[in-house]
Amino acid sequence: MNRFMTLKDHVYEYIAEQIHDGNLLPEEKIDEKIICEELNISRTPVREALIQLASEGILTNNSRKGFIVRSLSAEELEELYGVIGLLDGAAAGMACERLSESDLKDMEFYTDSMNIAIESCNFEMYQKQQKMFHQVYINKCGNSVLISTIASLKNKLLNTNYTKETPSKAQEVLRRTNGEHKEIVKLFRDRDKDGLFHYISGTHWQPDYVEYELLEKDNKKS
Repeated sequence: MNRFMTLKDHVYEYIAEQIHDGNLLPEEKIDEKIICEELNISRTPVREALIQLASEGILTNNSRKGFIVRSLSAEELEELYGVIGLLDGAAAGMACERLSESDLKDMEFYTDSMNIAIESCNFEMYQKQQKMFHQVYINKCGNSVLISTIASLKNKLLNTNYTKETPSKAQEVLRRTNGEHKEIVKLFRDRDKDGLFHYISGTHWQPDYVEYELLEKDNKKS
């Protein structure tokens, strides 16, 4: 989605990325001064971005402690995955006829890259590749509101990176997940709109992953 980005938008994306990369953890306080120094900007756009993140439920605004990364319960994660699955599946169906051969080859490249990342336990690389994989078809769905809504909901997933604290468990989960990515590419090649929607919403985004994310949070805290 192409749109003019304000300074506040850039700060918003920067903070969201820090959360997704595990540099900011659930229950951690946001240091506004550090963000201002790292981005070499004034406090105003940082404050505006933090307020927006809080309004979207990504942060909480504590009157005494300031802005804190919000932790999600198992129930909240399950509900969030369910909604993202429906919207992601809808985006895939809408993009089905729009994807070019080049798009499909890009997606196949990302699945191959994810295989390499999984086997080398490079979970940061995996996370980046899987984001690009899904973004190929989301960006082609033709609905800017849907694109921005999915992005906003995914920001709420907080720390979705995979650490090396449980490499065998991570590899087990991610091998299965990447197998699903390959099936998604196959469905796109078959131009199966209904199959894409049902597979992405009913299989790819499922509570199994919620349990793994909670495991990751426990490992981070220990």
